[in-house]
Amino acid sequence: MPVQMPRRGVLLGALAVAAVAAVGLASLRLRMPPDTTPEGAYLRVAASLGRGEALVVFSYLEDDAQHACFTIRDFRKKASERAAQAFPEPERARFLAEWRAHAEAPDGADVWLDMAQRSGWIGSLRRDLSAPATTETTGDRATVVTARGTRYAFRRRANGMWGMTLFTAALLAEAERAARDWDVVQRSAADYERGR
Repeated sequence: MPVQMPRRGVLLGALAVAAVAAVGLASLRLRMPPDTTPEGAYLRVAASLGRGEALVVFSYLEDDAQHACFTIRDFRKKASERAAQAFPEPERARFLAEWRAHAEAPDGADVWLDMAQRSGWIGSLRRDLSAPATTETTGDRATVVTARGTRYAFRRRANGMWGMTLFTAALLAEAERAARDWDVVQRSAADYERGR
């Protein structure tokens, strides 16, 4: 006949396990350097990806990369609205479908997440991240060198945190493309309206 533990014992055991987990998590956070250091920002990127929270990585991108994400969203939204007003089918449907994810993104972080998933950046980061071995800092720029020898560049942000620069060029290029697309949509929409 199996031995049954009283409910109180089960509850106390569960609370003890939760307390140990909470203390372990708190001590890990206490040992993590602040995000006002390159190592602290890098470790937060690694921890976020380890927890499957890729959206959090947006907070640890440099300012130019973050601004590019908001720019992409804003231009895609304006272009989608203008195309919806003036473009005939099937062009309207094609453009709206192509830009939907960014045009309807609630935030620049959502643009980042969509681009990171589509481009495979998250998977690449997960494969490459390892413990920081050394950090080389020169002014507002720093490079975290991992135990595997991978180098991650960071730049000090306006708020004092450090931001990863790895995706900045691609995000800026996409922001420029979104701005050019907006110009084309405006001209095309005016042509369609005149032709009616």
